[in-house]
Amino acid sequence: MTKVKLSAIPDDRPVKITVELPGAAHRDLVAYAELLGRETGQIVTDPAKLIAPMLTRFMTTDRAFARAEES
Repeated sequence: MTKVKLSAIPDDRPVKITVELPGAAHRDLVAYAELLGRETGQIVTDPAKLIAPMLTRFMTTDRAFARAEES
């Protein structure tokens, strides 16, 4: 079984932004949402809700960003 990097999506107060994605990235986002739903049992009705946790995860695991934040 594949283990995705995201866990359950926290309920947080959102800040609205608009983003345009290439079609391939959107298809991958939808597929990721389906896989995450199967793994966690949490149905993701709007794959766009994955963007914020993915971005957060990316930034928290980026070592160069962490070093820059420390400076």
